[in-house]
Amino acid sequence: MPPKSSSTTTASKAGPSSSSTRNSSNNVILTLWNAYMEETPARLKLIDAFLFFLMLSGIIQFVYCVLISSFPFNAFLAGFGSCVGQFVLTASLRSQVNPSNKDEFKEVSPERAFADFALGSVVLHFFVFNFLG
Repeated sequence: MPPKSSSTTTASKAGPSSSSTRNSSNNVILTLWNAYMEETPARLKLIDAFLFFLMLSGIIQFVYCVLISSFPFNAFLAGFGSCVGQFVLTASLRSQVNPSNKDEFKEVSPERAFADFALGSVVLHFFVFNFLG
């Protein structure tokens, strides 16, 4: 009597468990996305879109510098620093205007938070512009 092949039994055992893990991770991501779309105010979604743009822009600049060329290097540093600095300022704005953080920022109104963001952005870009040469 030939021995039974164990590769078919292990393949059948691994198949359903990996697909159930994939389905559960897809369900978690879908649930998270639906909760974000339903519960997040439109103002915060706009800020999140800008944060995503800044992150993507910084990644593209870094990949370009690594793969293609870093000449002139000060231009790369200025552009990348601008993305990182603007990301930090925008993340700070998001935390200050988020209604669920109202207890932590009692003295800061949304208008004041935006004014701080705008002034910080002007100062940041002044330094970035001067760094370019």
